[in-house]
Amino acid sequence: MFELEGKRILLGITGGIAAYKAAELVRLLRKSNAEVQVVMTRAATEFITPLTLQALSGRTVRQDFFDPNDEASIGHIDLARWTDLILIAPASADFMARLAHGLANDLLSTLCLATTAPIALAPAMNQQMWLNPATQANAKLLQERNIKLWGPDEGAQACGETGPGRMLEPSELLACSAKQFCSQALSGQCVVLTAGPTQEPIDPVRFIGNRSSGKMGFALARAFIEAGAKVYLISGPVTLPTPNDVIRIDVGTAAEMQQMVTKHIDKCDIFVACAAVADYRPEISAPQKIKKSSEQLELTLTRNPDILAEVATRAVPPFTVGFAAETERVIERAKEKRRLKKIDMIAANLVGAEQGGFERDENALTVLWEGGSKNLPMARKENLAQSLVATITERYHAEKHPTKNS
Repeated sequence: MFELEGKRILLGITGGIAAYKAAELVRLLRKSNAEVQVVMTRAATEFITPLTLQALSGRTVRQDFFDPNDEASIGHIDLARWTDLILIAPASADFMARLAHGLANDLLSTLCLATTAPIALAPAMNQQMWLNPATQANAKLLQERNIKLWGPDEGAQACGETGPGRMLEPSELLACSAKQFCSQALSGQCVVLTAGPTQEPIDPVRFIGNRSSGKMGFALARAFIEAGAKVYLISGPVTLPTPNDVIRIDVGTAAEMQQMVTKHIDKCDIFVACAAVADYRPEISAPQKIKKSSEQLELTLTRNPDILAEVATRAVPPFTVGFAAETERVIERAKEKRRLKKIDMIAANLVGAEQGGFERDENALTVLWEGGSKNLPMARKENLAQSLVATITERYHAEKHPTKNS
């Protein structure tokens, strides 16, 4: 299942006889090229050994909240940010009750409170425990908080009774996990997305560039694919693998990026300018390497084309999304940029600081549009991209197809 390739799944295992099925679930997730980190409650270790799951996952199983080796750097927060999905399988009645009431008295429940990633539970318990009004009330409360319940199934149980409460089979949970990353909300839509830096040559060996790694743009490309869109990724020079099913077009300079955007823009419904395009380029690029012959070297720079503004001012523009990477007055400058360029939406972030931005795996964004805004908190760029694509999708449908939302 390509939807799970490269995804980071945190598999929580709680106490119950169905814990033995977690071994097969880990195997299937790894076979789908997902990364799996197992976290067990103490009760879970009575049913299946951590060593078994460590061998299958290729990672040390986490059990204790107070682990000096991990918590010296607040490891549980790092782990909460690391994951793309928390799947609790099996999820006992006790764990569901603790999660419903916001308790954080072990590592697994703490991770559920600390993460921004989606959470899914695969309930497994005696049929009478599942039907108990307290469990049903907890299940309803969890669903109201957007925690997914995958199951339970009905059938014969280890206790000898028959009824609802069986954990879904590992193959079914695998399919549910894959579906989680394939919303199809943009099925039939085409996205043109720019990413990475541009490099403006001074001579054959030197250039003017910036510190963009392309990570955010590539994460967005993958998130758009998961939403069902066809994606053209026009990328500056980066060393990142191309996400599955993405049509990648490599360019070097701003002029080359402009040329490729112009070539493909007519076919797209959404244009996202995530690339850090150099604002200026040398007016003259020397044909040979410039020798170090004087104390000073003067360069005359000329402005590069404004690709985003050109797209936004077309006769029939696509839904346009820009980025504003600022070192100060982030929101104020993002609002001004959105207004001047006449774009539908802008995602603003702070760079040049420890909060995130260029050359980092995490970031936070403030998304602005006419009459509204949304804060996307600090998260891994893969998770952040999913949140941003969900916001773009919502606004795209609201603005381009208002009758569907009336």
